[in-house]
Amino acid sequence: MIKSFEELCAKQAQCEKFMEGKFQGASSKRAVVLCGGTGCLSSNSAEIQAKFVKLIEEKGLSDRISVNQVGCFGFCSQGPFVKIYPEDTLYRLVSIDDVEEIVEKDLIGGETIERLLYIDPITKEKIAKQEDITFYKKQVRVALHGCGVINPEDINEALGADAFKGLAKALQMDRADVIKEVLESGLRGRGGGGFPTGRKWQFAYDQPDGEKYVVCNGDEGDPGAFMDRSILEGNPLAVIEGMAIAAYAIGAKNGYFYVRAEYPIAVNRLNLAIKQAEEIGLLGDNILGTDFSFRAHVRLGAGAFVCGEETALLNSIEGQRGMPRPRPPFPAVKGLWECPTIVNNVETLACVPYVLRNGADSVKQYGTEKSRGTKVFALGGKINNVGLVEIPMGTTLRELIYDIGGGIPDGKKFKAIQTGGPSGGCLTEKDLDTPIDFDNLVAKGSMMGSGGAIVMDEDNCMVDVAKFYMEFICDESCGKCSPCRIGTKRLLEYLEKITDGKATMKDLEELEELAQTIKIGSLCALGQTAANPVLSTLASFRDEYIAHIEKKECPAKVCKNLMRYEIDPEKCKKCSLCARVCPVGAITGEVRVTPYSIDQEKCIKCGMCISSCKFGAIEKK
Repeated sequence: MIKSFEELCAKQAQCEKFMEGKFQGASSKRAVVLCGGTGCLSSNSAEIQAKFVKLIEEKGLSDRISVNQVGCFGFCSQGPFVKIYPEDTLYRLVSIDDVEEIVEKDLIGGETIERLLYIDPITKEKIAKQEDITFYKKQVRVALHGCGVINPEDINEALGADAFKGLAKALQMDRADVIKEVLESGLRGRGGGGFPTGRKWQFAYDQPDGEKYVVCNGDEGDPGAFMDRSILEGNPLAVIEGMAIAAYAIGAKNGYFYVRAEYPIAVNRLNLAIKQAEEIGLLGDNILGTDFSFRAHVRLGAGAFVCGEETALLNSIEGQRGMPRPRPPFPAVKGLWECPTIVNNVETLACVPYVLRNGADSVKQYGTEKSRGTKVFALGGKINNVGLVEIPMGTTLRELIYDIGGGIPDGKKFKAIQTGGPSGGCLTEKDLDTPIDFDNLVAKGSMMGSGGAIVMDEDNCMVDVAKFYMEFICDESCGKCSPCRIGTKRLLEYLEKITDGKATMKDLEELEELAQTIKIGSLCALGQTAANPVLSTLASFRDEYIAHIEKKECPAKVCKNLMRYEIDPEKCKKCSLCARVCPVGAITGEVRVTPYSIDQEKCIKCGMCISSCKFGAIEKK
């Protein structure tokens, strides 16, 4: 048990020495670490790790080579990853079949396996070290500190990577000074609203003494978003420490993690981290010999997107239906069980130890005047480098998409990027040099949100994109207020009418008017931002809407009811392959005699024919 600041310092020094030895190969030992994030685990990372352990044991190398897992490396499209210390060699796209070669050639023979190294798509250079890969060069890890470096299931590795130094410093400060430090850092909530974190804490601090709570919002529901999940999987103790600092600042004794039940790995590691922290005295009664006592609890969400809204989340923790509450009063005044409560998301709390550990100026060195620090994005969609990135605020969209993201695959043209998930909007080529921060994105008709960033190319239909997000919003609306419950359903009906080629220009006018009404009249942020995908695509891609309505065509050839597949008789080789794969028998012809043709009445536009044709004879029209 660690009972004092001196004991914590001694323990941290011991753990730091161990980690330094791991990275530098102390006593001629080498370390193999594998990505243990959800993405790599789904690609057999655990099985790869087990095979490493088995082979190393069989060859009698267990005393010289260690094997363990770490959190997400971030570069998801190149996983599973294996890194070898002390050489710092990074192997990507590793399979179970590669393990024996790595053991024999690298771990025993000292030879780098070049075919498993990352290849720069421009220079074609093979890169052995993570820090030299373009994807990582413009990143700064604050919220992601420790992810991809420490074993998230070993508290000793976390202590060797600065864990609880921020809490130790905070406990030797006055509570008001802790809040002042967070205020001076300029840290704003990373969950989407961007409210100043220190100001929220100040509201709760100013309430009369009594029961108060800290809640971590881990209900990450945006399509394509996995920032919070990766932080909880990669360094759960950073979030626990951030919660404890927040609790000390406002005078709370209990905190609740509200995490999606669909994140079993994150939940398991979070529970293990809480247990380990309790066992050594960093959670519980009289932490580090002070009068501060704090306990953390975990509650699982049932997958309702609306529970990402803080008041709906509080209702859910209390065992009620997850529906938003009218505000004011705000949770900082009257929250969980009607007690003052601060709700911060995972990424916000992960940044807090960094602020306390290094001081407010350490955060202010990054970002813009009104948006300090860094932001984590889940970069996905039509992008070469899919993954998790953390960049300084003020980085442009162009840098995010082309320098870090590696541009658009297959030479396609960039069309739009959707930021902020269903609550955000689409930004276009004219916005590429916009510095990313809270205010700039809102001014452009989108928002940062929790950090989802979905890239689209010329093959995406923007009306279809708006319809996709509206289908999601309709499914996730809690139904408490009429503008959201009824209005979003009507919006979806208009969009379906447009993509079916049955709408008129009057429908387009009514669509836009209804979108504005929902934005003004809804109770919570879900409804107030529900129309953003419609409004932003109308602003930038109105011509596509008009083409669907007036020309009865989809320019991107995505909307099924407005397109057709046709076989060019001049290119058709009469091989019958397309007819054989057609599930509805819509393609007819005679093998080696007559070109094949498609019966448009029967065709269901599944695309099986076009994907099977080896001669490019079938086209979308």
